Amino acid sequence: MQSRKLAVEGAFEFRPRTFTDDRGIFVSPFQEAAAREALGHPLFPVAQTNHSRSRRGVVRGAHFTRTPPGIAKYVYCARGKALDIVIDIRAGSPTFGRCDAVVLDQVDFAAVYFPVGVAHAFVALEDDTVMSYMLSGEYVKENELALSVFDPALGVPVPDGIEPIMSERDSAAPGLDKVEADGTLPEYAECLELERALFTPRA
Repeated sequence: MQSRKLAVEGAFEFRPRTFTDDRGIFVSPFQEAAAREALGHPLFPVAQTNHSRSRRGVVRGAHFTRTPPGIAKYVYCARGKALDIVIDIRAGSPTFGRCDAVVLDQVDFAAVYFPVGVAHAFVALEDDTVMSYMLSGEYVKENELALSVFDPALGVPVPDGIEPIMSERDSAAPGLDKVEADGTLPEYAECLELERALFTPRA
């Protein structure tokens, strides 16, 4: 499995080898040894897995978790094709305000690691796009916040030719300035501490 750093500090793309024959395909989108080598620590203990199916044009996000508690994610596309987007909204981060995007599909089975505190969005590029997530924490509605993926200040690369299909919540999500004014931006230093705590053995 190959890995590379993304433009957002602490975020990584992983690309596994795929094995094909006349029966079909076999692939391991997550491999602990590769994650440990790239991240410098094991992947978080998985508290929840999520699965979504979307038609072409669906935009989900950008979403982030109130910090604390914060949540880290590992995401791949099990079927179809999506543009997966990471946005650094951690106040004090060396890459604050930057975003990066990776095409995830059922051909290469690339995956993205999202550190604690960043925002996540994706755009479904094909019908029946299935996204699979591993999460370090359980979903708690009150902790889940949204950010406008169309905020010009972020420069999120939504592809041309996409007619966005969004939830009411995501369509009405505030821009980065409003989120910052509300005091809900995660703090970079705190995010690092929370992430370290995920893989630090408890006494």
